[in-house]
Amino acid sequence: MKPLRLRGHHLLCVHGFRGMGYSPSFVEKMKEIVKEIRNEEKDFPIQVVVALDEACSTCPHHGESTCQASPRSNDHVVAMDRRVIKHLGLEENKIYWKSELLQRTAARVRPDDLDHLCANCSWLPYGVCKEGIANVRAGNIQQK
Repeated sequence: MKPLRLRGHHLLCVHGFRGMGYSPSFVEKMKEIVKEIRNEEKDFPIQVVVALDEACSTCPHHGESTCQASPRSNDHVVAMDRRVIKHLGLEENKIYWKSELLQRTAARVRPDDLDHLCANCSWLPYGVCKEGIANVRAGNIQQK
């Protein structure tokens, strides 16, 4: 089974995703990814990367190898990726089982940690990310 490639910060985004996004195609791709992550019957490998991933593939800001949303956007998302990977005690490019990543997220990430881990993210003010992390900590990955 080919691993799903996810950026470090997307490991957290999937828990707060509520259908908002950068474009209709991005929203659809995220819905697919989130459906798989939230499916408690499935466990599968995920490669944790600091690079464009499966979700980025349909983003309108997708450059050849970097995020092109603004001149500093790639630096911003890479910094978030690295903070999340470090916080979760993961290694870049390593493959983990979804179940292990969910367990680590539940054990190591509190909703208020997102203020640092996801600093300056445009989605953070909506509150859905913190709500998603609270749900994971409560053992509920099946969300709205």
